[in-house]
Amino acid sequence: QVQLVESGGGLVQAGDSLRLSCTASRGTTWYAMGWFREAPGKEREFVGAISGNGDYTSYAEPAKGRFTISRDNAKNTVYLQMSNLKPEDTAVYYCGRSTRGIYSAVDGYDSWGQGTQVSVSS
Repeated sequence: QVQLVESGGGLVQAGDSLRLSCTASRGTTWYAMGWFREAPGKEREFVGAISGNGDYTSYAEPAKGRFTISRDNAKNTVYLQMSNLKPEDTAVYYCGRSTRGIYSAVDGYDSWGQGTQVSVSS
């Protein structure tokens, strides 16, 4: 496993942008990394994921066209750039290390960060 630390969350207004970061305690080049979110009373849901070399990404439908995942392996950091945020994007956002490549289910991840809160006001 690896330690992951998310940062960059905050309170924003609808239509604003925000960039989240996820920094690993050691290299994750050989692993796909994913972003998930968990809203109050709901299960953790997939947002998107990126391959180890950054060449491939996959997004859940709510994220398509608004969110972009990228990574800088030299900094052991994965990013989630979010634009045109909506109130329904309000959630705690988590990054995870995948053991199954680009994968959309929680059980494919062996390490998680503590999460960062994103709140979007209307």
